[in-house]
Amino acid sequence: MKAYVIGLDYGSDSVRAVMIDAQNGAELASEVFWYPRWKAQKYCRPAINQFRQHPLDHIEGLEHTISSVMEQSGVSPETVKGICIDTTGSSPMPVTEDGTALACVEGFQENPNAMMVLWKDHTAVKEANEINKLARSWGGEDYTKYEGGIYSSEWFWAKILHVAREDKSVIDAAHTWMEHCDFITYLLADEKDLKKFKRSRCAAGHKAMWHESWGGLPDKEFLSKLDPYLALLRDDLYEETFTSNEIAGKLNEEWAGKLGLTTDTVIAVGTFDAHAGAVGAKVDHHALVRVMGTSTCDIMVSSNEAVGDKTVKGICGQVDGSVIPGMVGLEAGQSAFGDVLAWFKSVLQWPIDNLVLNSEILSEEQKAELKTEVEAKFIRSLAEQAENIPLAEAVPVALDWVNGRRTPDANQELKSAISGISLGTKAPHIFKALVNAICFGSKMIVDRFEDEGVKIETVIGIGGVARKSPFIMQTLANVLNMPIKVAESDQAPALGAAIYAAVASGIYENVIEASKVMGSDFEAEYFPQSSQVEVYAKLLEEYKQLGSFVEEQTNKK
Repeated sequence: MKAYVIGLDYGSDSVRAVMIDAQNGAELASEVFWYPRWKAQKYCRPAINQFRQHPLDHIEGLEHTISSVMEQSGVSPETVKGICIDTTGSSPMPVTEDGTALACVEGFQENPNAMMVLWKDHTAVKEANEINKLARSWGGEDYTKYEGGIYSSEWFWAKILHVAREDKSVIDAAHTWMEHCDFITYLLADEKDLKKFKRSRCAAGHKAMWHESWGGLPDKEFLSKLDPYLALLRDDLYEETFTSNEIAGKLNEEWAGKLGLTTDTVIAVGTFDAHAGAVGAKVDHHALVRVMGTSTCDIMVSSNEAVGDKTVKGICGQVDGSVIPGMVGLEAGQSAFGDVLAWFKSVLQWPIDNLVLNSEILSEEQKAELKTEVEAKFIRSLAEQAENIPLAEAVPVALDWVNGRRTPDANQELKSAISGISLGTKAPHIFKALVNAICFGSKMIVDRFEDEGVKIETVIGIGGVARKSPFIMQTLANVLNMPIKVAESDQAPALGAAIYAAVASGIYENVIEASKVMGSDFEAEYFPQSSQVEVYAKLLEEYKQLGSFVEEQTNKK
């Protein structure tokens, strides 16, 4: 009998659903929904690194994408056995006692502090610094040790503490907080008791300082030293966490009706996009999976025996079961990857948007056609010219920290810099410098893993950048001095979520078995070019020197 599963992947800009044949991993249908409020940049203030999203963007996207893949595929509702949701993170949001997103409650619909605090929101830098200082000085357990030893402003407690201090009305109205992946899972599931609802091990372990060795979340005494609100909140959060091969519930009647499914459909425990992506790309021992989009997440798995009590410094956590149940998931990443190039594009495009497209000489039709043509050619033309710049020709040195540094050693106060600009520097030279920078940032992560004794034998790239930019991937292979495979699937995180759903619904016994059958094949492989490896090694030293200077100057402020 045919069996199908749905993976729902929430990215920074859009959500996509895939309908997958559980017997072979074939994709029957897919649909993408772009968040309309986010696209209009509502509730965001980039100048202060505030990035908030309205949960209605996600709820509307949920209904649209799943309904669409059901219609496209034409499969019978009873053959859809499971759904799993992956999201960005840490992206927490306040909810009421019945699990309603606070931003959907009258009086809070336009309040940014009641929205989901997106992963890339860095308004909580001060609060993260306080958490780090307290963790080292309070005399008890260092709750950051399984999260690389440095707590980030991108994560759960720092964001909640920031909102609590900024907007008392929100914390007075909120009953508790949920990670994005938990909220969407709760929305679909029939388990409506928030205390019993199964929260994501992945989210809690990597972002909320949850660990079995100290009984779950940080102690109330520790939290109260930050703010009494956090200690009170702990009582309305959770003790246990669960891996994504487990069942969070069955699809409830309301959403079964909206989506054209049955209440027999299993809803798996939620997870994060990068971890699901690693599963979709058949992650295994000694393989580094790079999820390459607006930012990067770098995911590895290791046996408990190999890791033991050792903690890897400066990464985004090591959590038992966060990727594959029974194995330790290790996460690192860059706060900006594709975003670095998107920033440069927006700078260069300013005269087009503000002068050319406002011209009275051109008709509206001509403007629309011109805008479409520019969008299609912009990055491709830059990349082609940048690729043709000889290695001997002077190219500036840049840092990839336009949104701070995630790893190694999180520091969201850091900013980017470019040095070595001359009158001969043109746009393609700067573009090449930025491509070099994002690849050098990747190299720093690989070196940290290996310095800490985590062996890397294979690098796998997934995501839009990996599939669409041979120039970046070849540069990365040269900088890492390692071959890089590219996963064939356009939707590796959604595919990984579908794999979790297949296990939760009983089609496969475990994630490894399901991944081998359903996971993505590889469509390309990039090998280091010996003539360029040495050159990039020298350029890497210049990147490190510029980074050290900028970090030193930042620390003086």
